[in-house]
Amino acid sequence: MSEVNMDLSGSRVLVVDDVPANIDVLCQSLETAGYRVMVASSGEVALKLAERSIPDLILLDVVMPGIDGFETCRRLKKTESTRQIPVIFLTARDDTPALAEGFRAGGVDYVVKPFQKEEVLIRLQTHLERSRLALALAEKHAALEARTRELEAEIAQRQALTRERNHLSDHLSLVSQREAERWGLHGFVGQSQTLRQILDEVGLLQTTQNISVLILGESGTGKELIARAIHNGSARRQGPFVAVNCAAIPRDLAESLFFGHVKGAFSGADRDQAGYFELAHGGTLFLDEVGTMPAELQPKLLRILEDGLVQPLGSREPRRVEVRVLAATNTDLPQQIQEGRFRHDLYYRLARFTVRVPPLRERREDIPLLAGHFLQLFAAEMGIEHPALSPEVLALLEQQAFPGNIRELKNVVERALIESRGQEIRPEHLHLAEPSPRVQTPAPSPGLPDLPLNLEQAEQLLIQRALDQTRGNVSEAARLLGIDRNKIYRRLDRPAN
Repeated sequence: MSEVNMDLSGSRVLVVDDVPANIDVLCQSLETAGYRVMVASSGEVALKLAERSIPDLILLDVVMPGIDGFETCRRLKKTESTRQIPVIFLTARDDTPALAEGFRAGGVDYVVKPFQKEEVLIRLQTHLERSRLALALAEKHAALEARTRELEAEIAQRQALTRERNHLSDHLSLVSQREAERWGLHGFVGQSQTLRQILDEVGLLQTTQNISVLILGESGTGKELIARAIHNGSARRQGPFVAVNCAAIPRDLAESLFFGHVKGAFSGADRDQAGYFELAHGGTLFLDEVGTMPAELQPKLLRILEDGLVQPLGSREPRRVEVRVLAATNTDLPQQIQEGRFRHDLYYRLARFTVRVPPLRERREDIPLLAGHFLQLFAAEMGIEHPALSPEVLALLEQQAFPGNIRELKNVVERALIESRGQEIRPEHLHLAEPSPRVQTPAPSPGLPDLPLNLEQAEQLLIQRALDQTRGNVSEAARLLGIDRNKIYRRLDRPAN
């Protein structure tokens, strides 16, 4: 209570009475108690003084010349600036009608003359405390209402962002899905052993929901289709599939695009924006060309993979996401790790399971089936009967190395169908790169010298012969020699003694 009294000691009290003796007694008592006192001898003066000074409480005599205390109080309560000031009436009348009139006028209490100074001080203190509490409560209520409005606005904004996110996710998924519907089956057309192995691995990965997968393969081999097949066959199929080409993301926007941002996070951030991880919540995020991810972004990606928390730019609070990450690359990530361009811990976190998609030249027996599938697909889109592929065309296609892999084969077949005008596809309809005959293990030429007895020198010579035979294709040379291509890279970097 003493703390409250200290807070009230400087309160301003307006004393309104037309009897100077009453004013003197009240002023002396109030000032001694530490209150700041103002005085008025009439209701008219009191109204002007109250509106100008806004006292904390008014002691108001009832019977005065001019307007009486009841009318003065009524006018105080009609004015916005003085409406909340508590009014205690001072009067010699203590009958019920007088009391009722005072409360109807807006008074909070009634002190009967002749009054005791102690009674006035106690009543005054009580109503000042109530007024302060009421004011504090009103302020808290206003703050609560303001916060409620903020929360409602935030909820509405989040709902709008969710709708936008779902719309964007649906759009991203729809675009990718349409592409998959157009080319999707070609990734699984064929009868080669390598394709059957991939299908077995995809089927195994469809039974899991959270394990991250690294898909390796050259450009155009269908890595995204493998990722989509894993997603569509898993329990996450009802969630979004968000495909991101890491190589196409501007470096200065990468963090915002991946993790999102809040309004005001940077110049131009006029609203909250969900990142790829939030867009993929409940589904799958496919990171194509993950080897091109900026180095400064890699530890943040690793952190999300480990704890599932995304922190948008400008936000103090992280957000939990539940996403399966599938990544793909056509680069040698172990080599990038050695060069310091890719984190080894991120590599092992992404490559919990690895799927290798072979180039088309390693599954040549599937080329006729793939070409026929493309031909049917494009003919159906054009609304024509699909023509046949002549034996000469099939022979030419099987001889091609197809550095662009399935994507290149698809383009060749589409153009050939257009140029044939729906007739049998002949060699003149094909637009091929320089034919690349099937690579066979070369027999030593008569003019070649015997292999040196030094093992490292012999190994170096054999690798160079294989590279010459395959026109510098490291993967094909490794296949001929029956070794891992990384060994060729290592030997090329270290000259033989």
